[in-house]
Amino acid sequence: MTQYPVNMDITPVVEAFFDPATNTISYIVKDPTSDACAIIDSVMDIDYAAGRITYDHADAMIARVQQMGCRLEWIIETHVHADHLSAAPYIQERLGGKIGIGSKIMVVQDTFGKVFNEGTEFQRDGSQFDALFEDGDTYQIGNMQGFAIYTPGHTPACMVHVIGNAAFVGDTLFMPDGGSARCDFPGGSAEDLYDSIMKVLALPDAMRLFMCHDYGPNGRDIQWETTVGEEKEHNIHVGRGRTKADFITFRTERDAQLDMPRLIIPSLQVNMRAGAVPTDSDGNPMLKVPINGL
Repeated sequence: MTQYPVNMDITPVVEAFFDPATNTISYIVKDPTSDACAIIDSVMDIDYAAGRITYDHADAMIARVQQMGCRLEWIIETHVHADHLSAAPYIQERLGGKIGIGSKIMVVQDTFGKVFNEGTEFQRDGSQFDALFEDGDTYQIGNMQGFAIYTPGHTPACMVHVIGNAAFVGDTLFMPDGGSARCDFPGGSAEDLYDSIMKVLALPDAMRLFMCHDYGPNGRDIQWETTVGEEKEHNIHVGRGRTKADFITFRTERDAQLDMPRLIIPSLQVNMRAGAVPTDSDGNPMLKVPINGL
């Protein structure tokens, strides 16, 4: 097993931005000892019915970075999201920084390049991103070291990013009363997800965990922060030593009942391009709708 460089002595400043349209939480993560920061899992707004893209959510994050006088070093995607569109290039154009994602993005690009009948002009080598992380890779945000943990299952390219005593789990885990993410997208695997969750739960109990989504189960208020210890004790899908076999059975049966995410078709096309909207032969922004392709 990879030995990860955990450092619980560093406490990054974490500010959350909740998007109610997609139940996504994006984060600004600041080094407490410098002006450096990162943005994790940004959102670009879309009115899918009208075919209209706007940037209110991203603009709020940009304004906050500027207000704090921060220098943006990284724009990180925990995975290729299927339920919201990334605003990474929009933010990069205004604030700079490098866009990073897990190296298995190439698997996702190959899979969905076929689904959306992309031509040879669509590169399937991850070159749309500035950095492709492997398991255990480290990077700097000012004086803080971050590192990536490969956590496939929800998708084949998911990664958890750990920065000091904070871990950004993407869709690998939800809040304890939310459980875990679906595994029925192409390349997903309930077996892999269980193993990935166990890697996250092997981190120190006091490690802060920050969710990418929350849906307020049973009518509670939206939440996005918990700990490894809380997940181990109370997670309704994997807590208290639930076996791998039980999890696979539950997750498979549960996923068979779920509808496709409302924004999966635009999200995949945009996010596998690092947030760039595809264009037609005349250079106009244009999305495809594959029939019976998902």
